[in-house]
Amino acid sequence: MDKTLGYLREILSNYSEEHSEGRHLYRKLAEGHFSSEGSFVRHLNQKEIDFLNKILPNEIKYAKEEQDEKRAHELNEVYELLF
Repeated sequence: MDKTLGYLREILSNYSEEHSEGRHLYRKLAEGHFSSEGSFVRHLNQKEIDFLNKILPNEIKYAKEEQDEKRAHELNEVYELLF
């Protein structure tokens, strides 16, 4: 699995218990055979995009606060592809 998708899968696991959309996206990512973040994003519907647009800014901010620039950069790549 692509490293960026690995980071995304990790953060979606944090949302899988309380948010049905997070659980759905986690399962989609875990069961899918996506070669890149671009491939994954192309298979999202508007509801899934809206959910990621809602959570990714906070996750990117958290990664920066933790001085994990690599994670912040990778998650930002996904965020940019959503537009």
